[in-house]
Amino acid sequence: MKAADLRDLTLEELGAKLKEVSEELFNLNFQHSSQQLDNTARLGQARKDLARLKTVLREKQAASGQ
Repeated sequence: MKAADLRDLTLEELGAKLKEVSEELFNLNFQHSSQQLDNTARLGQARKDLARLKTVLREKQAASGQ
């Protein structure tokens, strides 16, 4: 997921994507703690995706004056 692609989305779409990625990260953490996670690199990717989403969402909110 690239920040440039995220900037094309609306605030509602970003909010939905944020919820989706945070749920995925929760599930990955749960699988990791129960030692059922095969691809541990996905944890880092999900964290970075979540940070990108929050950054772009914050930029859009600041630009729109909310």
